[in-house]
Amino acid sequence: MKKFLVLLLVFALLFTLVACSGGGEETGTEEPEEGAEETEETGDLPAIGVTIYKFDDNFMSFVRRAIESNADGLAEIDIQDSQNDQGKQNEHVDMMISRGVKSLAINLVDPQAAATIIEKAEAADLPVIFFNKEPDPADMASYDKAWYVGTNSAESGIMQGQLIVDAWKANPDWDTNGDGKIQYVLLKGEPGHPDAEARTKYAVDTIVEAGIEVEELELQTGMWDSAKGTELMDAWLSKHGDNIEFVIANNDAMALGAINSLRANDYFVGDKFMPVVGVDAIPDALTQIEEGIMVGSVLNDAANQGKATVELALNVANGKDVLDGTSWELDENKAVRVPYLIITLDNIAEAQAAYE
Repeated sequence: MKKFLVLLLVFALLFTLVACSGGGEETGTEEPEEGAEETEETGDLPAIGVTIYKFDDNFMSFVRRAIESNADGLAEIDIQDSQNDQGKQNEHVDMMISRGVKSLAINLVDPQAAATIIEKAEAADLPVIFFNKEPDPADMASYDKAWYVGTNSAESGIMQGQLIVDAWKANPDWDTNGDGKIQYVLLKGEPGHPDAEARTKYAVDTIVEAGIEVEELELQTGMWDSAKGTELMDAWLSKHGDNIEFVIANNDAMALGAINSLRANDYFVGDKFMPVVGVDAIPDALTQIEEGIMVGSVLNDAANQGKATVELALNVANGKDVLDGTSWELDENKAVRVPYLIITLDNIAEAQAAYE
């Protein structure tokens, strides 16, 4: 009996040793293969460090989406939310450089901080693509590995002004007091931002150049923000009431905020109407144009801005010419300019296609 138990114990021990040895061999062969696949799929992709001035900006959320989709399978994107804090953005750049990214793509919080970012990039011999917020040309010229992707800011203002001119002439009943002037309020973006300054100036200049008189009732900054647009419009309606004949907004987010205020004050019901225009042609604004609430917008092509940013950043990360294999061109300020487009109900499909 004792011999039998001893034999059972021996067989049990042998079985355990064989099983453990087999498991170890299986693990030893599978894990390296898994690691090898990982290296093959992602290890050879260049890392690109990207910062967005703040993720919850309506327009920049679409640029961010375009960056992520265009980089898919081509680059490892380290994308950070700077939360509208330049100090935080500087820290993100330092962190990305320490992680060994091959290029930087920077949507500045403060365009005046471009020199600081360039200094960091140059010290690490890293190329940098600024996008959407344009640095000063002198800063761009200071580093041969710095480029910009964005728009011609004046163009958006001119187009918005032309949109207003065409709509005003087509709707003489909008001149509610019959004085031949447009009494307007204007929601301005961030003070000092090139887009805000250019859109504010050129929109009004274009109206005046078309021979239409204007009277500015209010001009205040809404900081690109929908809630601030609502707050300012509430105050202006309380102060000016029906004397306001047109709402001009530097972007769609503020225009949509103004529309929320106008709806709460019984506009867009029956014959009570207020013309509102914006810039960006984001999907929510396109819905308002389709419904006949918003007069129009100017397409700020988020899809192509994101695409161009990735293409340039990827080229320089791989040691290629910045424009290699692309259809883009650089101007005298080393900038790729993505064109704007006036959007009304007549051509709304062109803007909708930009978000497909």
